[in-house]
Amino acid sequence: MPWTAAPCTRKVFVTVETAARTAPAAVIVAIDGPAGTGKSSTSRAVAATLGLGYLDTGAQYRAITWWMLTNGIDVDDAVAVADASAKPVIVSGTDPAAPTITVDGLDAAGPIRSQEVTAAVSAVSAVPEVRARITDLQRSIAAAAPHGIVVEGRDIGITVLPDADLKVFLTASPEARAARRNGELKGKDALDLAATREALIKRDAADSSRKTSPLAKADDAVEVDTTDLTLDQVIECVVTLVEGVSAEKAGRVAR
Repeated sequence: MPWTAAPCTRKVFVTVETAARTAPAAVIVAIDGPAGTGKSSTSRAVAATLGLGYLDTGAQYRAITWWMLTNGIDVDDAVAVADASAKPVIVSGTDPAAPTITVDGLDAAGPIRSQEVTAAVSAVSAVPEVRARITDLQRSIAAAAPHGIVVEGRDIGITVLPDADLKVFLTASPEARAARRNGELKGKDALDLAATREALIKRDAADSSRKTSPLAKADDAVEVDTTDLTLDQVIECVVTLVEGVSAEKAGRVAR
């Protein structure tokens, strides 16, 4: 992923160690933000570093969108999508070293990243019945995490887990986000930089303006602008935040 190498404005220069650091108390961490801000890479690394579970909620919305497309459901027909929303069986693995997602028992990790799914996921995600189904699934996974979990998405701190121990909102300039996203796309799915930037801006507008669970920063979230940060700097920043909240929580329990 083509992260910029500019100095960190927060003066964090420490590279995260490969050996796991252990948070003193289990915490639920919500990481939100638009596409291309580094949510997935940061969330997985933070979870792995601190021995927490990891959940990519966007993958769940992509999974249900992929199911709709492969089963002939018109993704522009909100009624049809709502009627079918309870049918697919979506299972998410929460190991940050090897997160998995299956739909009706089939490995969907690859297919859900196609441009066809990307183009349709906002429409499917905007359907209230879909959001209710997936939100319930996400809450149950978070509640069952034995050592805490990092949950990343677009409405986690606002809607899914409003009582999360820590909420982080990642941002970045459209140009930086487009460069990162283009670095993730391969072969026929690769786009030119301008097209990627426009697609991201269009997705932002759709996600921010939907009536049900729009993309938004929670009032009590810590905002981190990743535009001029390396990936290691972003990870270390969030790890430090989690460790602080976890230690505070452990202190309250001890008292």
